[in-house]
Amino acid sequence: MIEGERLVFIGGLHRSGTTPLADALAQHPDISGLSGTGAPHDEGQHLQPVYPRAKVYAGSGHFAHAPEAHLTESSPLVTPGNAARILAAWQPYWDLDRRLLLEKSPPNLIMGRFLQALYPGSALIMVVRHPVVVALCNKKWRRLVSRNIRRYSTLDGLVAHWVQAHRLLLEDTPHLQRLHLVRYEDLVERPEEELARIQAHLGLSTPFPTGTIRPSHSERYAQQWEAMRSGLTPGAFQRRLITRRHAADIAAYGYDVDDLGVRGDWPQAPASSPAVGS
Repeated sequence: MIEGERLVFIGGLHRSGTTPLADALAQHPDISGLSGTGAPHDEGQHLQPVYPRAKVYAGSGHFAHAPEAHLTESSPLVTPGNAARILAAWQPYWDLDRRLLLEKSPPNLIMGRFLQALYPGSALIMVVRHPVVVALCNKKWRRLVSRNIRRYSTLDGLVAHWVQAHRLLLEDTPHLQRLHLVRYEDLVERPEEELARIQAHLGLSTPFPTGTIRPSHSERYAQQWEAMRSGLTPGAFQRRLITRRHAADIAAYGYDVDDLGVRGDWPQAPASSPAVGS
C-alpha cells in the first residue's frame, strides 16, 4: 500500500490552471504525475471506480451544486478497500520510483476531506482563479465540447457555481491538513516564487525546473469583460446580473467584479483551522 504522505492532490475548477500546474510539478525529479492514461487531461477521476466523476453531476459549471459531489470523511465510500481500489487504478500510470505521486482532478477542490480520510498525510494544492475569467473561459470551452442542454450554463450561473465551490472549500478548510492555496494569477506572474512556496509545502530539497509555467492569456478575457460593460446585448445583461448578484461574494474572496486585475487577501480561515499555505 502506498503511504498517504507520498500522495499530492491538485484541485480547482475547470479552466483555473490545474493542468499547467500539474504539468509543471510533474517535471520535478521527485514527482510523478499520472501520464499516458488516455483519460481527458490525465485526470485520476476518470480512471478510478469508486466515486462518481464530475460529469455525473453535469460537469464543469455544475458539479459543486450537487450535495453528493461534496465528499467528506463521513462518506460511506471511505473504506480501506476503496482506498486500495483507487490506488490500483492509478498505479500503472505513475513512476513508483519517484518520492511523490501526483493526481489532478477539478472536483478535488470539494473532496479534500474525503481524500485525506482515505489517505492520511496526503498533501492538497488548490488552484483559484478570478471567477469572471473562469466563467468566460468555461462559456467558450463548453460551447465547443457539448450541446447537452443539461450542461448549459449562463455566465451568471458559472459565477454562482464558482462561489458555491469556493464556499465549500472555505468551510472544509478547518478539517484539512497540508492544504496549500495558490492563485493562478500569482502563479503566472511570479512562477518561481509561487513554485518555491509549493516546494516548501511538499518538503522538496530541490527547486522546480524554471520555465515550466507559461504566461497567462487572461488579458483577452479582461477585454471581453470590458466590452460587456454597456449596451443591450445578452453579454451586457449578464455582466449587470453578475455585478448585482455576486459582487459582494467575489470581493469576499479578494477579487473585484469590475477590475479583473485586483487581488486582495483570501478569506481568513477559522481560528481552529490549520494554516493555509506554507
